[in-house]
Parts: sequence; C-alpha cells; structure tokens
Amino acid sequence: MSEEKLKEVLKQGVYGSPEIRPDERRLFLSTLRERVHLALTNRQVREQGMYREANEMMSKSGLKMYLNGALNYPAYSNYVQAANKNGVPFTIVNDGKDSPVGLVLASDYAVEKEHIFIEDELYNRDMK
Repeated sequence: MSEEKLKEVLKQGVYGSPEIRPDERRLFLSTLRERVHLALTNRQVREQGMYREANEMMSKSGLKMYLNGALNYPAYSNYVQAANKNGVPFTIVNDGKDSPVGLVLASDYAVEKEHIFIEDELYNRDMK
C-alpha cells in the first residue's frame, strides 16, 4: 500500500468518511437537493392545518419525510399523522436548527425537480 493511500485510510479512520455537499445536506435536513420532491419552510410547517400538496405527495410510494427537530412536535404532528396513515417513513433531524427548511419529502434517488418549494408569503418570510 502506498504511503498516500495509507494516510487517506488513517484519516478516514480518525475523522470518518468525507461528507458530500455538507451545506446542502444541512439545508435539506440531511438529504440532497436533487432528491427532494417537496420542501416546506419552518413557518409553513407551523401554519395551522396542512398543505394540500404535501398531503397529496405522501400518497406516492418510495418517499421519506424529514422533519426539522428544532420545531416543536405540535407544529408538525399533523404531518407525522399523515405520514403514518400513508406508510411514509420519517426522520426527525435534530441538527437542523440553522435550516429555514422545516419539512422535506424526498426519495432515495435523484429526481431533479425544478420547483420544490411552495412559494407563498410564509416562504418569502423564511427564505428571502
């Protein structure tokens, strides 16, 4: 084994594998932008009721929901109930406190959707 390869193996052993696009993963609650079908901001998730688009999207198979753990449970409980009803697995991401994104519906593969946000007044307050 070459000296350079040995250094790389030791570095990964000490620090772990390098993460691909860490800023993007922080923004989209541990997933990549290319996998996102729908994203809601923190204010949109806190809004009373549920966004129709999110509810409809949960009926699709193969999606996973990521929730920002910085939000209180009552803010996203209706989304958790809808996910359970539709068999959508979800993860509460506790290191999302710096992210303006509150909910992400994503797949395990790239879909490259151009518009992933619902751009309303609440979106404008969080993202602009």
